[in-house]
Parts: sequence; C-alpha cells; structure tokens
Amino acid sequence: MSFTFRRVMHTLRRRELTVRATRRVTPEMLRITFAGDDLHDFTSAAPDDHIKLFVVQEGGEVVSRDYTPRRFDTSAGTLDIDFALHDAGPATRWALGAKPGDTLQVGGPKGSRVMDGEPAWRLFIGDETALPAIGRSIEEAPAGAKVISLVAVTNEANEQLFDTRAQYEAHWVHRPADRADDPQPVLDALAKLALPDGDGFVWIAAEAHVTRAVRDHVRGVLKGSPNSVKASGYWIKGRADANEKFED
Repeated sequence: MSFTFRRVMHTLRRRELTVRATRRVTPEMLRITFAGDDLHDFTSAAPDDHIKLFVVQEGGEVVSRDYTPRRFDTSAGTLDIDFALHDAGPATRWALGAKPGDTLQVGGPKGSRVMDGEPAWRLFIGDETALPAIGRSIEEAPAGAKVISLVAVTNEANEQLFDTRAQYEAHWVHRPADRADDPQPVLDALAKLALPDGDGFVWIAAEAHVTRAVRDHVRGVLKGSPNSVKASGYWIKGRADANEKFED
C-alpha cells in the first residue's frame, strides 16, 4: 500500500456560535457542543485540523487559541470541541464556565493536510491535548484499517473509548500531570509495541519535549522514513500559548 499527502485550502472566515450543551467526556476532558446557522458550510477535511477560538477576557482583550474540530454535522448545524482541562489558560477557563446560550467566535480551519491512499497501518501517539485529533482519526479511519494508539493520561479514569470500524488497538500510559513533559514513560511503552509490517504512518502530538524525543525514536530506532511521520509540539511546558512545529 502507498499513500501521499496534499494540502487543501479553505475559505477563511469567522463564525459566531452558541453553546448548546456541555458534558464531561472524562474527568479531565470537557466537550462543548456548539450550534449556529453558519455551520452549514463548515469544512474540516482532516482529523487534525485546527480552528481558532476567540475568547474575550476581562477588560475586553480578545485572545485566540487553537483547537481541533472534534466532530461536526453540517446538516444539524453543530460542532463539538473537546477541552483538555490540564491548565488554566483563557480558553479552558471560558469552557469551564460556559453554559447553554453563551456565544463564541471561531475561525478556520485555514487548510487541511489530506491523506491520499492507505498506509499498511497507522500509529497515533500523544497526550491529553492530542486526544481530540486522535479520537477523530480513529473514528474516521476506513473499515478494516490497522490503527494503534499510544496516549499518555493521568489515570485510568481519563482513558477514552472510540466507536470505529477500524482494527483498533489501544495502549495507555499513566503518568502524573506534572510529568507531562517527560518523554520516558511514552518511550518505555513505545519500545514494547510490536508494529505490523509494511509502510506505516506515525502521527505524534504532545508537549514539545515529548514530541521531539518520540519523533527521534521513531525515525531512529523504528526506522520510520521522514515522509511517514508527522510530529507537532501542541504545547510547551511553562510557556503560555506556545507550540512547536516539526518538519515532516
């Protein structure tokens, strides 16, 4: 099997959405369902797309933060966004206080990195912040596809279940929140994985130090070719609104 990626650009616009419902997916993951007439033409072509949430602070300052469109239904005019409650940033604080009827502006996605073809297998590695993209990737995987996930969370209560047609294998790593920037627990678990044969695709997103260490392990020890690995530092410990992009 072979696969390639192509970039698809979308018309960039802002939408004002209304909170329809909130619920805890796990103790440390909050899902908010938004509704709005503007969602009839919302487009997100890849599971790891990002949209910007524009949050109004006290005093009127507006800050933006990137989030994954977890699930959307254009016919129903709804959009789900999951908030990992691992920090006390402005978007997280807003989400914790959100109630039905509240409004929020969002923008994007600007573009999508779309996979053409099918790898022999897919491996998704991440932490709490990556679970929305990983969950959507697993749920949208083709029937029969070989999919493996390795995700670090604080405890068993924060593990998630996904409805998928894929041949799915889940692995969870438990580590304290204050060790979220320590790659060793993930590397130890990765070393125990038996990966299938064939041309696979590895997707990595976590705290930037973890992402870098895992990417280097995949490229070195697992001999993953550069065009089969996508890595992103979704956040950087100790730095607000910071992330790190890695070359494919």
